[in-house]
Amino acid sequence: MPDTGDTRYDRTVFYLSDGTGITAETFGHSLLSQFEDLRLRTVRLPFIDSTEKAHEAVERIERQGRVDRHRPIVFSTLVDTAINDVVRQANCRFLDLFATFVEPLEVEFGVRSSHRMGRSHAAADSEAYRNRIAAINFSLAHDDGQQHSELHQADVILVGVSRCGKTPTSLYLAMQHGIKAANYPLIPEDFDRGRLPDELYRHKAKLFGLSIAPERLAEVRQERRPGSRYAALDNCRYEVAEAESMMRREGIHWLSTTTKSIEEIATTVLQQLAER
Repeated sequence: MPDTGDTRYDRTVFYLSDGTGITAETFGHSLLSQFEDLRLRTVRLPFIDSTEKAHEAVERIERQGRVDRHRPIVFSTLVDTAINDVVRQANCRFLDLFATFVEPLEVEFGVRSSHRMGRSHAAADSEAYRNRIAAINFSLAHDDGQQHSELHQADVILVGVSRCGKTPTSLYLAMQHGIKAANYPLIPEDFDRGRLPDELYRHKAKLFGLSIAPERLAEVRQERRPGSRYAALDNCRYEVAEAESMMRREGIHWLSTTTKSIEEIATTVLQQLAER
């Protein structure tokens, strides 16, 4: 996709890697989130594993700088010294994430790191990686109460009203931490009965509740089913109030997802798991 002179952003940020670029992008996003008023355009350049590709990346970076009339910001997790040296020649603010952290560790440990490309992909052969894949498959199979038979294998079961953030939290826990997270909706029929679904009582110790502000819930549901009773604000208020009342009555730890990121929600869930 060609670079454009779009003036709706202030600066362009490049993420360079000899792998997927996810590490560089994740770290870069964390840093750039501190500059809330800046409008940033981001470009990921993965698999820069040769000097030829590095020269192509330099051309693209400098071309974008001419378009923007500001030098781009470049976050790099490139390991190979020769490739890194090529990119450093670009007219940009170059931030070498590996050099920033690996070199001090080499001094501290008194040994030189391997400086081999793609070392993060060795994780694909590890038990931890296989556990994450198993957790993802489990979370997908146990999304929205689809299955009951294997809930005993869950590390945690997230409960709450529909569209409060259960599914993305479950998948994040599985993908990032290898947690087998099931999720189960609390629906009006449960509120009419005044009790949790019977299946959940068998695994009550594994329950963690999510809630959400009714106004935000109505916005989210309107996107899915506009104009429906399901998305009406008064119905959202009713469901949230009933769900929170039920969770308090049953002694289920819960939190509101309204102003929290997936990372914050997941961290709270992990803390709760660690305390069990």
